[in-house]
Amino acid sequence: MIIAETIEQIRDAVESLRQQGKTVGLIPTMGALHQGHMSLVRQARQQCDAVVVTIFVNPTQFGPQEDLEAYPRPFEQDAALCLQAGVDLIFSPSPDEMYGQGGLTWVTVEKLTETLCGESRPTHFRGVTTVCTKLFNIVQPDKAFFGQKDAQQVIVIQRMVQDLNMPLEIVVCPTIRENDGLAVSSRNQYLTPDERKYAPALYQTLQWCEGEVQTGQRQATALIDGMTRQVNRIPGAEIDYIRIVDAQTLGNAEILRDRVLVALAVRLGRARLIDNILVDVGG
Repeated sequence: MIIAETIEQIRDAVESLRQQGKTVGLIPTMGALHQGHMSLVRQARQQCDAVVVTIFVNPTQFGPQEDLEAYPRPFEQDAALCLQAGVDLIFSPSPDEMYGQGGLTWVTVEKLTETLCGESRPTHFRGVTTVCTKLFNIVQPDKAFFGQKDAQQVIVIQRMVQDLNMPLEIVVCPTIRENDGLAVSSRNQYLTPDERKYAPALYQTLQWCEGEVQTGQRQATALIDGMTRQVNRIPGAEIDYIRIVDAQTLGNAEILRDRVLVALAVRLGRARLIDNILVDVGG
């Protein structure tokens, strides 16, 4: 496994793979790797000849009051996991390597970034789309792999790739969960033991909503009110949003039809937890 720290190094390494006729899968991460990331590696290994994992805590997707400095950076542990999983290349640049003295160019996707997480994190997706564009340009993968847990991010990246005619496929992989249903996340480590005990209630709330839809409920307001009551029972929980939106446009759904995304973001102590499910409603 090769660890590249500069753009020149990673481009040379990928070019060597290309000369061998290999297809390349890319998994962009901010490190602190967990089983969710490893599931993306497994998918990439199945679909591509070579796998590149990027480990870069991207400063441009953090707001001024967010956890950039505190974000975990266990690089040696991450590298060991990648080696064990059969990753071919790690790209771990510094912020200076990625942005130089500060870029003047940004990639923005409108409308899709203005709802859900974009309401409380207005600069977040600009940072995500810009860094992903840079990584796609640097590595030039055949496929890039993302997790369904970050549903809005996936939809935004898919639209960006489509609109900008980027020559790669975005592969969306299922959310990986702990045995009690909590979505695996790097930020779960911020939870205290008590907070961790209550955190699975978020997924249970989403499951309750899906059950109500299956029994015929189509009124979004009633479903959101019910989910809000359940989350408010969690000690210390602070709701950022609970929303039911169209699974493609992210527009608010008033009467549920076709396919919807049921999504929430809730703070428990230091951790801001997000989760979602896709629900096929029918006509």
